[in-house]
Order: sequence, then structure tokens, then C-alpha cells
Amino acid sequence: MTDEGATGPSGVPAREPGTDGGRSEVEQLHARVTALEAEKAAREPRHRWKSFFAAVLIIIGCVLAPLAAVAAWASSQVGDTDRYVQTVAPLASDPDIQAAAANRVTNAVMEHIDLPTLLEGVAPADRPLLEKGLGKLGGALESAVRSFVHDKAQEVIASETFERIWTDANRRIHTAVDKALTGTGGGAVKINNDSVTVDLGPVVDQVKQRLVDEGMTAAAKIPKVHTDFTVLRADNIGKFKTYFRLLQIAGMWLPVLSVLLIAVGVLLSRHRRHVLVIAALAFAFAMLMLGAGLAVFRVAYLNALPDNVSQPAAGSIYDALTQYLRSTVRMAVVLGVVIALAAWLTGPGRWATVVRQGWHSGIGAVRATADRAGLRTGPVGPFVHRHRGWITWILVAAAVLTFILWSYPTGLVIICIALVLLFALAVAEFLQENGNDRSPAQAGVHEPPPR
Repeated sequence: MTDEGATGPSGVPAREPGTDGGRSEVEQLHARVTALEAEKAAREPRHRWKSFFAAVLIIIGCVLAPLAAVAAWASSQVGDTDRYVQTVAPLASDPDIQAAAANRVTNAVMEHIDLPTLLEGVAPADRPLLEKGLGKLGGALESAVRSFVHDKAQEVIASETFERIWTDANRRIHTAVDKALTGTGGGAVKINNDSVTVDLGPVVDQVKQRLVDEGMTAAAKIPKVHTDFTVLRADNIGKFKTYFRLLQIAGMWLPVLSVLLIAVGVLLSRHRRHVLVIAALAFAFAMLMLGAGLAVFRVAYLNALPDNVSQPAAGSIYDALTQYLRSTVRMAVVLGVVIALAAWLTGPGRWATVVRQGWHSGIGAVRATADRAGLRTGPVGPFVHRHRGWITWILVAAAVLTFILWSYPTGLVIICIALVLLFALAVAEFLQENGNDRSPAQAGVHEPPPR
């Protein structure tokens, strides 16, 4: 039993547990907790401001993303002649374009044919050939002649001649579209009544020659005809040119600004991985809205065209001119989803952890099967294990660099890059080998037989 006057080893009276010494420790702990709570309370307003600015930057970046895509499209289509010609050249073989051009040429020729004196002006030797082409005038004369002229126009437009005329005209139209927004133009391409048009006069000349060759010698008297084929129409194009010029100037730096704003917003946030998932999905949603806007604008644009403009042909031209923009929308949506999925899979979530465990288990099973088959990684395995983090970041950096250096990436390109990156990460996971975790049999060391 301990006496009340017992002393400690140094002669100082010993304190029983739960007295002043115990209270002092509790007070110190309480003071420490109070200090931490005060520090947390002091940091809380600063975190709230950072979170607020992070949200604002991400919202601005997502709002600018569609505008950045349109600016990049404007810069690409107007600033690159070869790309513009490559975009519209296939339209020469488009059935709607060919049908509209044939009708336009037919109408132009028919306006200069005097039907009452048509047969009188034909030489007697050429009349059998002409009557054969007109179907022996089985129907009305005007209908028969129009059908005959339309057939010859279709023949010319379906030939390589029209492809060459169309390509050459659109190579000139690129300069006109660039200058269209200043109201100038010339040659086969000009701006009339807020429309960019191609002169089909060379096609009319080819049709006239074919008509003469078929026996309609009166067609040789048709004067020089200039008829316009509308490629692009925009009301108040003079007002539109200012906005278009601004988009063209912003085409280089606006996409970079949008990405930087989103990246800075993510870095300022407290829960970066969670915010990155939200920002990537918001970016994809903003670009998806741009795609929906293009579809709505297409309908409105076609409905606003005058009656003498073929809507199917105008639709084909609109689709061709916006092909790169629509491809950019699909690419951006896929990119946002891939980034969000990658950020989620690398996070601490329950289902993300399950997916990662399945990934590691599957690769581990394949590695165990290879070990049993006698396949060894040699010194490569321990090297990959030691530098696993660096190898992962190098592979990710290579994927990002590939995307940046790709001239015009598409959604399919993004998916392929992601799949190649996953395959490379799987190979690295398969090759890594920790010698300390291997069994003696796998390490090549034979255990002594039990005694």
C-alpha cells in the first residue's frame, strides 16, 4: 500500500494519475484542438474564395469552348486554301449539286432558244439527228427541247469537265470568301445580293457545243451566257464580316485560352479530381450544345433561302462547309468524356476501386500464367517496378503530345489514342516485377526438401 507521503525517485512527491498532471495534459490537448479549429476557421474563407474563382474560371472556359471551336473553324476554312478546296471538291460529284446545276444551266439555255424558228434554222441534213434526239417531237416542242437540253447539261456536269470547272472556281472562291466579307470579288466568283456565287458560263458553253454536235445548230447562235450558282448566302453580309473577322483573328488563341481557364480553375479547387470530372463533362456538354446549334441553324438557313435556290444542294454545301466544325464537336465531346472517365477511374471511389482491382487482378493472372509457362522478364521486371511512376507519366505525356501534334484529330483518333495508352499501361503493369514478392520457385531458388 502506498503512503501519502511517498516520494518519487528524485524526492519530488509523486502525482497520482488523474490529478494535476492528467488535467494538464487534457488542457494541452484541448488547447491544441482549439488552435487547429481556429486555424481551420481562418482558412475557410480563403478556400471559399478560391473555390468561387475556380468555378467562375471553369464556367467561362466552358462558355468560350464552343466559340473557340467556331473561331478555329473560321481560321482553318478561310486561312487554308488547300483545305477549303479539299472540303468542297467532292461536291462536284454530289447528286443534289449536279441536279441543281443542270437545272440552272438548262434554264439559262432555254431563255435564249427561239422555239418557233428552231427547226427552220436547222440544216436539212441535221434534222434526222435532231428529231431522234427530241424523240421525234412526241410531246410538246418546248418540253421535248427542254428535256433534250437537260440531258446534255447532265452529261457535261457528270463529266470531268464540270469537276475541273468546280474545283478551279472554288479555288478562286476561297479568295472571294476571304474578301467576301469586305464586299469584293471577281472572275467566276462574285458577291451579289449577299450571296457568294459561281458563274456556270463555262458549263453553258460546253452544253451549247454538245447541242450543236447533236444537230441543234441553232444553239450556236446562243450568245455568251452567265448564270450564277449560289454557294453561300447570308443576309446583311456586311454586318456579318466584322464578327467573322474577329473569329478568324481569335482562331489561334481562343481555344488555348479556353483550355487554360478550365485548367487553372481545376488547379485552384480543393477537390481537384472531383472538379476535373465535373469540368470535363461540362466542357463536353457545351460542345454538344454547339452541335445541336449547328443542326438548328441548318434548318433555319435552308428555310430562309429564296425559292430559286435548291435546298438539297444548299444543304449539301452547308454540310460540306461545316464538316470540320462538326468533326471538332464530336472530338471535343469524346475528349471531355475520356478525361472525366480517366479522372474518375483513378479516384478513391468505390466502383473506381473495384474496376482498378479487376484490372490488376486480370493482369496479375496473365503474368502468373506466363510465369508458369517459363516466361521471365529478366532485369526488365525489377527496372519497370522501380520506375513505374515515371513510366506511367511518360506514357501519359506521349498520349497528350500525340493529340496536340495531330493536325485535325477526330473522335475516333481520341478513342484510338486512349486505347493505345491503356494497352501501353497494361504492358507496363505486366512487365513490372517485384523480386521480393516472388515465390522461391519463381525466383529460381529451390527450397530444401522437408526433413
